[in-house]
Amino acid sequence: MPETFTYKFDTPVYKGETSFSTGLFINGQFVDGSNKTTIDVINPTTGKAVTKISEGTPADVDIAVKAAQDAFDTVWGLNAPGAKRCALLNKLANLMEDHFDEFAALEALDNGKTFSWAQKADVPESIACIKYYAGWADKIRGSTIETTEDKLVYTRHEPIGVVGQIIPWNFPLMMMAWKIGPALATGNTIILKPSEFTPLTALLMAKLINEAGFPPGVVNIVNGYGNTVGQAISEHMEIDKVAFTGSTLVGRKIMEAAAKTNLKNVTLELGGKSPVVIFDDCDLEQAVAWSSHGIFWNHGQSCSAGSRIFVQEGVYDEFLKRFTETAQSLKVGDPFSPDSYQGPQVSQIQYDRIMGYIESGKAQGATVHYGGHRIGTEGYFISPTIFTNAEPNMKIVQEEIFGPVGVVVKFKDEVDAIQKANDTSYGLASAVFSQDINRALTIAHKLQAGTAWVNCVQQLHPNVPFGGYKQSGIGRELGEHALNNYCNVKAVHVNLGHRQ
Repeated sequence: MPETFTYKFDTPVYKGETSFSTGLFINGQFVDGSNKTTIDVINPTTGKAVTKISEGTPADVDIAVKAAQDAFDTVWGLNAPGAKRCALLNKLANLMEDHFDEFAALEALDNGKTFSWAQKADVPESIACIKYYAGWADKIRGSTIETTEDKLVYTRHEPIGVVGQIIPWNFPLMMMAWKIGPALATGNTIILKPSEFTPLTALLMAKLINEAGFPPGVVNIVNGYGNTVGQAISEHMEIDKVAFTGSTLVGRKIMEAAAKTNLKNVTLELGGKSPVVIFDDCDLEQAVAWSSHGIFWNHGQSCSAGSRIFVQEGVYDEFLKRFTETAQSLKVGDPFSPDSYQGPQVSQIQYDRIMGYIESGKAQGATVHYGGHRIGTEGYFISPTIFTNAEPNMKIVQEEIFGPVGVVVKFKDEVDAIQKANDTSYGLASAVFSQDINRALTIAHKLQAGTAWVNCVQQLHPNVPFGGYKQSGIGRELGEHALNNYCNVKAVHVNLGHRQ
């Protein structure tokens, strides 16, 4: 049997205990992986292991798929009315509220994000997402279509069946909610792989899924590595849909694997190199505050991070001065410290990757205007970093860093701003700051991105779609649009008397 993870939090901001199994969650039970091997879970604040989780294998994916298919055929899918799915999702959301601070503490321990931000964003937005899709569960509908008077034609939106979901480490709980919410609301069963770096909130969710009363096999969680469990999900002949959030590089591999096997339906929410366009006529104080939040929030580990900041030449110097002062004021430290804004990066791998980009920027001739160094001697802390004098072809301008590293670039006019902003292979998010609403909306409409924020950044709501243009993904998360990711549309033709 897998071990139980029990941890007592005794911090300035939270004192409490958490306890749940560290096994795979298959058919409503926590079990060891087929090979009986484990994966260390590292606390990024210290670089030391806090527990071990069971390691899944492709054989475990096979077992989970069978359990999910059995559940779909017997107790879920077309056998579970929307009202039942609604009730269970609401029960799950209520249980999440009961464990609100416990979830926030686990995110701080496991991911390194600050407890205060997990309280303000990750946990409430995850709960709101589950509640939102609970509301949709009994409203999945088709339509009647007029053809001729001797025929009735209507459409049905039916669940796909067993779906695979692979989520990242930057927002572990929120990305799980984004995935399971619409999939369960539409009647699918799930094989979910959390990141091996941040599996703890998914395992607590598994415990709550049982408590809420979901039938065994409806949700299955297989811990493991991307090149084993993730690949097995992508290739599996009995999984008809895979949804992935993560890097564009891995997204390509998943799409290729899906195409080579059963041509399964794929949705991808991938990387970004989001532009923030700041005009001379902006509210400068707000532009500085929002831009800082856009790149340094969650340690820069956000696919929609505003990492390319384009500032019109009339306010460039003043913006850079105030932006630097804001970066200097941000407290980097223990996620459980009440005044910390930025915690550690999630892992040694990610820390090394970000520092490699910083060194690349220096080597290619950009200027480290502020930061660019490690903080402390323990854990994976990096100073908020600002580059200037960067050229468009530099890696720090073109490639996703996924860390607290922003590039500030001067522009002349609207034409120059649009050209610079759209000079990227990504297209996930964007922002524009101007007090001229006509200008702001004109620029927002010309930015090649799935989201355009005006005089704000990093704003998300469960009822508003989120996704990218170009190499930032396929399909949309959130809102009514996400329901389409998990439905097959069937057209039914009923002959009312026509004779051949």
